[in-house]
Amino acid sequence: MKCPFCGDQESKVVDSRHSEDGLSIRRRRECLACQRRFTTYETVESLPVMVIKRDGSRQGFDRNKILQSMVRAFDKRQVSAGDLDRITTEIEQAIQNSLEREVSTDRIGEMVLERIRPLDEVAYIRFASVYRRFQDVSGFIHEINSFLGEK
Repeated sequence: MKCPFCGDQESKVVDSRHSEDGLSIRRRRECLACQRRFTTYETVESLPVMVIKRDGSRQGFDRNKILQSMVRAFDKRQVSAGDLDRITTEIEQAIQNSLEREVSTDRIGEMVLERIRPLDEVAYIRFASVYRRFQDVSGFIHEINSFLGEK
C-alpha cells in the first residue's frame, strides 16, 4: 500500500476492524519509511449493475440516488439517517445478490416502498406519489385506500 504522505510502498497493518455493517474492513497502517499512520478500507468488489430507466436508457447503479429519494420522502419526518442508510444497503445487497446485471427503476422503486412502509406512512405516500407518477388527487386516494386496506 502506497503511503499518502511520502509515497513509499512499504507499510504494516497496525489495527484491523470490521465495519458496523460487516461489509468492509478498516485497517490502520503505518508507513515503514516515514512512520506516519493512515487508514485504508477493504471491501468486496461488486459487479457493475445497470439501471434501466423508464425511457429505456441505461445508467450505472448509484446507491446515492436511492438514498436521496428517501431523504426527500422523509423530509421533516422522524427517521434516523441510520435507518435510511440501512434500507439503501439492503436494497443494494439484494440487487447484487440477484446476480442480474440489469435492474429496472420500477423494481428498485418497489423495493424502496416495501421497506419504507413500516417506518412512516406519510413518507410512503410521498415516495409512492413520485414513483407511481400520480396525476391528480384520485391517485393519492387510491394509494391511501390501498394502504389502509392492507393494514
